[in-house]
Amino acid sequence: MQKLKLCISILLVMILSFSLLVPSLAEDSIYVWSTNSKEIDENIINVNSSDNNLQDDNAPSNSLNLESGSAILIEQSTGQILYEHNMHEKLRPASVTKVMSILLIMEAIDSGKISLTDNVPCSENAASMGGSQIWLDPRETLTVDEMLKAICVASANDCVVAMSEYIAGSEEAFVQMMNDKAKELGMNDTTFKNCHGLDEDGHVTSSYDISLMSRELLKNHPDITKYTTIWTDSLRDGKSQLANTNKLIRTYKGATGLKTGSTSLALYNLSASATRDDLSLIAVIMKAPSTKVRFAEAQKLLDYGFNTYSFKQFAKKQEVAQTVTVNKGVKRAIEIVFEEDAGVLLEKGKDKQVEQTITLDDNIKAPITAGQKVGEATYSLDGKLLTTVNLVAKESVEKINLFTMTKEIVYKWIDLLRT
Repeated sequence: MQKLKLCISILLVMILSFSLLVPSLAEDSIYVWSTNSKEIDENIINVNSSDNNLQDDNAPSNSLNLESGSAILIEQSTGQILYEHNMHEKLRPASVTKVMSILLIMEAIDSGKISLTDNVPCSENAASMGGSQIWLDPRETLTVDEMLKAICVASANDCVVAMSEYIAGSEEAFVQMMNDKAKELGMNDTTFKNCHGLDEDGHVTSSYDISLMSRELLKNHPDITKYTTIWTDSLRDGKSQLANTNKLIRTYKGATGLKTGSTSLALYNLSASATRDDLSLIAVIMKAPSTKVRFAEAQKLLDYGFNTYSFKQFAKKQEVAQTVTVNKGVKRAIEIVFEEDAGVLLEKGKDKQVEQTITLDDNIKAPITAGQKVGEATYSLDGKLLTTVNLVAKESVEKINLFTMTKEIVYKWIDLLRT
C-alpha cells in the first residue's frame, strides 16, 4: 500500500513538473482588459492627487456674502477647494495656531517619541502664559492625555507651551518645528512666532493654510477627534471643569472639531470640520466681526458643501480588483488590489454616471514583488477624468527556473506525502 502511495506521488510530481515548465517555454502573452475604451481627457483635475493646491475652477468667490475677512471650504480626503473668499490673505490666526501644535504632538505620539501616559512638567514659562489657560502650577504634572484634552477643549495656552517644551526642549525649538512642518505642507502664507497664538508681530497665516494643516491633522491622525468632539469634561479629579470653545460640537450634526481662536487684533477665527454620509468637510473662517458670525458663517459653508456635493467611494485600499495571469512565474495567477482608496467628490445626483476603466500592463510576468504596480483604475464622468488609482500585486511571485521549479516540486511532494 505504501509503495502504491509513493508511485502515485511520483506520478503527480511529474505532471506538476510539466505544468510548471510549459509556461516558461511559451511566448510572453499580452493581457489588457478595459471596461471602457473611450479616451479620457488628461487635463481634468485628479481629485485624488497628493497636491494640496487642488481647486474647483467653478468655486464661487463670496457668493454666500460672508462678512468674514477670509474663508475657505475644502473636502477633507482630496483637499479639493469647494468655496473660497480671500483665501490667501495673511491674517492673525489667534488660537487656531494650535492646530499645528496639536499636529506635532500627535506626530510625536504616533512615532513613539512620547506616550499619552507620560507625565509632563510645567515650567515657570508655561505657567506665565496669559489668555485661555487652566492655571498650571510649576509644581504639578499632567499626562499627555490630560494636556491634549485641555488644549483641544479649553484652548489652554499654558498646556500647549508645556507640551512644546516637553517635545522640543524649548518653545523656540518647537516653533521652528512648526515652521518646518508648514513649509513641508506648502503653507506659503504662514509664519509662526509662537505655539499658542497670542498676538505677536509677524505671526500670520491664511484660511487656505489653516485648511492644509487641519486636513493633515484629521486625515493622518483621526484619533484627535476623541478630544476635539468633547463638549464638557474635567481635570484634576473633577476640580477643573472644561467646556469646548467650539459651539458647533454641540449644535451641528456630524461636527468633528476643530479649533477656535480670537484676540482683539485677530478678531474671531475658526477651523470647523464635520462628516456626513462619508463626506468630510473643513470650513475655515478668519477675521469674523463677532463670535456669532464666525459660527454662523462656518455653518453656512458646511451646509453649502453637504447640500451640493457627495463623496462616492468605489473601492477600499487593498480591496481585490481582479485576478490576472502571470507569465513565467511559479504561480499562474495572482490577485491585484487597489493601492489606495478609490473615491471621488461629485455634485449630488451624478454618482451613478461615473464610469470605471481598468487597464493592466501589456505583459505581466515574473518576478513580481508585492505592491508592484501592474495597472490602473480610472474613473471618469462624461469623458472627463476624475481620479486614477494604481493597481498593485497583492503578493510576490518568483520567476520560474530550475531552482524554483525544483523547490515547488519538493514542497508539493512533501504535502502529498503528509496526506
